[in-house]
Amino acid sequence: MKLLVTGAKGQVGSELIRRGRKLGLQMIAASHAECDISNQSLVNTFITHHAPDLVINSAAYTAVDKAEVDNECARAINSQGPANLASACFKLNIPLLHISTDYVFDGFCDTPYGEDDQPNPQGCYGKTKLAGDEAVAKQLKQHIILRVAWVFGACGNNFVRTMLRLGQDHDELRVVADQFGGPTWAGDIAITLLTIAKRYGKDGSIPWGTYHYSSVPAVSWYEFAQAIFAESVKLGLLDKLPKITPITTAEYPTPAQRPQNSVLNCQKIQKQFGIKQPDWRLGLINTLQDWQVQ
Repeated sequence: MKLLVTGAKGQVGSELIRRGRKLGLQMIAASHAECDISNQSLVNTFITHHAPDLVINSAAYTAVDKAEVDNECARAINSQGPANLASACFKLNIPLLHISTDYVFDGFCDTPYGEDDQPNPQGCYGKTKLAGDEAVAKQLKQHIILRVAWVFGACGNNFVRTMLRLGQDHDELRVVADQFGGPTWAGDIAITLLTIAKRYGKDGSIPWGTYHYSSVPAVSWYEFAQAIFAESVKLGLLDKLPKITPITTAEYPTPAQRPQNSVLNCQKIQKQFGIKQPDWRLGLINTLQDWQVQ
């Protein structure tokens, strides 16, 4: 089975390539330099040339605050890019697995968000991602939109890397404690997408549509930071625990508004694919151990 992965050098993309090759799959790694998904002509040519059995789009503009001023770039990658991929996949009758985000929701709900809950993104990042999702769903029946949350991994910028850097440089930190979600390891997301891809390769068809996938237990950024520092000290990545003070969102204003509730209801993906929510603490240990040996 031949899989084409866009955003192949990112957090999830790099995990997809590495894990897919270990499974014996033929993985075509498409970085931004090799295939700019915002360019329809390039996308058509690249996909036609490689003729994959399935395309996985892990490319995204994820600088949430920067997107508020860099609207054009965010829109090109998050909105136009998925639309271009869906168009090319439709012409060639190729399924598309596309990674989305919890930021399509406003975060005002008191319960975990289900796939049928009404999106209401509050910032440019969420709005451009939602537009990309809608373009995929409109143009291509054979699609999976996988909404994930609080992604972290050994590659790229993420909350875990930021906390480790700050913990090395500061004895005291203030971390938001009134935003909640399920931190999700990039390795687990890759495993999930490859599981879906293999099911398609075996059955020739799968239950298409939108799915939620994130890890458990749900925590605040403050609680996540506590776990990061505790494991980092155990592994010798930090000499000592920094003092962490919990603060409110109002005490830490940012250009982009974050959802206060990013917890996703993931029952649908378990029912349709047998994919259970993993424990993010195991992914955290894996990530920190990767950095330990670097």
